[in-house]
Amino acid sequence: QVQLVESGGGLVQAGGSLRLSCAASGRTFSNYAMGWFRQAPGKEREFVAAIDRNGGSTYYADSVKGRFTISRDNAKNTVDLQMNSLKPEDTAVYYCAAKPLHYSDYPRSYSYWGQGTQVAVSS
Repeated sequence: QVQLVESGGGLVQAGGSLRLSCAASGRTFSNYAMGWFRQAPGKEREFVAAIDRNGGSTYYADSVKGRFTISRDNAKNTVDLQMNSLKPEDTAVYYCAAKPLHYSDYPRSYSYWGQGTQVAVSS
């Protein structure tokens, strides 16, 4: 079992920044690739960003590329999502997720999920 707890969400104006953090506990954090996903009301959960087990490789959705940065600290068992130049369409509940081995943009391939943190961007 891996337990994941997100934090850092909130309300921000368009063009602003937020930093989300996800704290993991349980099994060896470095055995898991990590992903961030989001879900807006009435929409399906969508991929945002992912990072491999040692942090050497990252992958982003086209909609956030150049604005968001995913990073991890295996010593602290955390994965962060730095979000800059936020837009109203970034408004959603953001979830972190863990999967063994390699990262993926497919939500159902992830084994463990946090409870989510709300991000709201006003225009």
